[in-house]
Amino acid sequence: QVSLVESGGGFVQAGGSLRLSCAASGRTFSSYAMGWFRQAPGKEREFVAAISRGGGSTYYAPSLKGRFAISRDNAKNTLYLQMNSLQFEDTAVYYCAATTKGWLLLDPPEYDYWGQGTQVTVSS
Repeated sequence: QVSLVESGGGFVQAGGSLRLSCAASGRTFSSYAMGWFRQAPGKEREFVAAISRGGGSTYYAPSLKGRFAISRDNAKNTLYLQMNSLQFEDTAVYYCAATTKGWLLLDPPEYDYWGQGTQVTVSS
């Protein structure tokens, strides 16, 4: 079992950047493929990015590729999401999630563990 805690959210103007972190504790972090998801008010939770256990493979939602970058540091048990050129439409609660089922998983039910989320608000 692993516990996940996100941080780094906040308020930013359109065009700005934020870096989210997800600290993991418990079972060996490198045992899990990881993902970032987000959920805006009144909308379903949507896939943002995924990364393999070793960090060598990544995948992004097509609409976000080029602006967002997922990475991980297994020595620090931490997952990251660098978000650049933020837009009003990026406003949401961002969640990190862990899975043992594989790495290229886009659906929330495929993930076993979730953090509590961190709010990102982008002003237009």
